[in-house]
Amino acid sequence: MSTLARRHFQRVSAAQAAEASGDAPMQGDAYQLMQAALFEDYRRLKSTQSMERKAEIKREILPKYADYVVGVLQAGRGAQDDVLMRVMLWRIDAGDIAGAVAIARYALQHGLTPPDQFERGTAAIIAEEVADQALRLIEAEDADTPALLEQLETVEDLTRDADMHDQVRAKLYKSLGYAQRDAQRLEPARASLARALELNDRAGVKKDLERLERQLRQSHANQQNDADQANPA
Repeated sequence: MSTLARRHFQRVSAAQAAEASGDAPMQGDAYQLMQAALFEDYRRLKSTQSMERKAEIKREILPKYADYVVGVLQAGRGAQDDVLMRVMLWRIDAGDIAGAVAIARYALQHGLTPPDQFERGTAAIIAEEVADQALRLIEAEDADTPALLEQLETVEDLTRDADMHDQVRAKLYKSLGYAQRDAQRLEPARASLARALELNDRAGVKKDLERLERQLRQSHANQQNDADQANPA
């Protein structure tokens, strides 16, 4: 079977299995095959200590699950799917926030739960893990700012009404504020960082917020000065 034919078969098989499972736990041959692959990949990751190397491995192995994910998202009706949820988390760790958000949208819509070892709910996990990854990218100056900002705004919208610890939501607003700042959206950035500080006074944004507020005051003063010069009394 050619690569294209195999990928098509995987997508169709996953879609059929997801549709047939309805809102019961995911089942079927396509799911069992992915579960087996995930088990082996999970063992490989567990035997690796370096977090950097773990991320590299995840980027290496994630393509094998891509067509399965596409099929499930296209035809799924909310079956609990541990493979899908694990791939969502691996995509975040691998830096594929957009791919993780696509799964998160489906998972939150249908109330899918994370793997057993996680004590937090799905909304809290996606909010915190995406925020952590975004902050790493921003700190390393390795972010595609417009794309990252759009992804963070999507996560904030998806998780806005979910119950989670204030510290987690503060971290999401912190990352959102920094992305807005880097995109020169200074007023929204000020609001986001202020909200992060309101939720957690140890969020680590106080000095950045003060700098941003000074920048905004100077910008407003310059605008007023320009207006006065253009329209002298």
